[in-house]
Amino acid sequence: MGTPFLNANFEEFPDTSYVKIPSNPLDRVIGQDEAVKMAMIAARQRRHLLLVGPPGVGKSMIAQAMSFYIQRPKEEIRVVHNPQYPERPFVEVKSAEEVNTEALELGSVEGMIMDPQNVPVSVAERLGYRCPKCGFYSVYTEQVCPNCNSPKVQVNTQGPFGDVFNVIGAAFGVQNNSERVTSTRKFGDREEVIVYERAGENIRILDEKTLERKRKMEKKSPSKVIVPLDRNPFVLATGASETELLGDVRHDPYGGHPQLGTLPYERVIAGSVHEAHEGVLFIDEITHLGNLQRFILTAMQERNFPITGRNPQSAGASVRVDKVPANFILVAACNIQDLQYILSPLRSRIVGSGYEILMETTIPDNLENRTKYIQFIAQEIIVDGKIPHMAMDAATMIIDEGARRAKDIDHKERALTLKLRELGGLIRAAGDICVSEEEKLIEKRHVKEALNMYLPVEEKIKKYYGNFGAAVSSESTDSQKQSEYFSNYHNYRDDRSYQ
Repeated sequence: MGTPFLNANFEEFPDTSYVKIPSNPLDRVIGQDEAVKMAMIAARQRRHLLLVGPPGVGKSMIAQAMSFYIQRPKEEIRVVHNPQYPERPFVEVKSAEEVNTEALELGSVEGMIMDPQNVPVSVAERLGYRCPKCGFYSVYTEQVCPNCNSPKVQVNTQGPFGDVFNVIGAAFGVQNNSERVTSTRKFGDREEVIVYERAGENIRILDEKTLERKRKMEKKSPSKVIVPLDRNPFVLATGASETELLGDVRHDPYGGHPQLGTLPYERVIAGSVHEAHEGVLFIDEITHLGNLQRFILTAMQERNFPITGRNPQSAGASVRVDKVPANFILVAACNIQDLQYILSPLRSRIVGSGYEILMETTIPDNLENRTKYIQFIAQEIIVDGKIPHMAMDAATMIIDEGARRAKDIDHKERALTLKLRELGGLIRAAGDICVSEEEKLIEKRHVKEALNMYLPVEEKIKKYYGNFGAAVSSESTDSQKQSEYFSNYHNYRDDRSYQ
């Protein structure tokens, strides 16, 4: 890679490998200066955002970049077994300090790991590591000594035929060795109890202090982590179902029977509103959630949301966990024509605790913004990872295409379009053509071929038929022309929006 790309005349550089990609994620968003500024404020102050604009202008990129500017999560959420009323598990919130302390305590009950040859001979034999006949050491799972082919089982002297049964058991894979051995050892002037346990190829030793800590931990009610401390603070919930968004309780065919089934607390699953606790919850096309928007509003107001089984036919329907934390920053997005379908109370909550932003669709066609376009091209190539860099004269063709689309689709003169997702597809198409020809750099001819191949269907229809109405009239039968489907197509604009 050459020298970093500067805010100079980009045509002086041979290709996009000279472009320096900003380390700040928000600086990678092209042409949305106001939105970027408000996103920075929203992240710092933990405010909600509503981003309004067409697809491909950077809404998702802004939302994801916000997660880099908020503090890392400091809480872990657990569901704890309720022995008195299992269908109503408790919720437990642990701080980062408590989680780390608990991890250390858990490590302290692991005991000391030793080689079987370093423990008393009688212990090694009773645990199945040492052959009583020849003294050879091997893993306890090998029930016959690999050295002398004698059974490693301990001889049970209870009854006259105990040794016979033990030998037969070893031959059929039935082991009579203990999994743990309790003994004593001298500790200063007193004796202390010590436990030896199998630990794979080694033996774990637990002294009295370790055993006491282990007993205390075992007395605690069992729990399940549903939102871990170490998690991604950005949660994408676009198109999420009700259970994915709000959580659920898995079905158990045994109904949580203590001997046969799975306890209710173990079947609880967090939803996106809980996973985004202390982070960013991004929902694109939020109006597609329909009535589920009211649950988002409840979670925003209460900063918690219960988890319950959502299938009335499931055993999980009787389980409920109240006040599960859900303190998130909501970043919602929609198209202009869908703005009216956002629930009024939800929109009011966003406005009252955040900002609404109308995304830009074009930027002026000048040297500074053409330089930003070059940065965008380089970003797309690097993110894709499958195509080579682009020659600068080929990149200029991409910029010219952006100007054409601003004029023909956005109806703006001397401008560059900010609907960059489709331009990203054009860049990848040119790159794929380049790769298929085994070239090392995307050239103008690759972009030219991609322009002919990668035209959106709407533009191809306009090119071949003149407009949507003519296309539908030409391809439809008489019965189809009488339908509502046909009249809707006549109301469809060339820029893919309804009149």
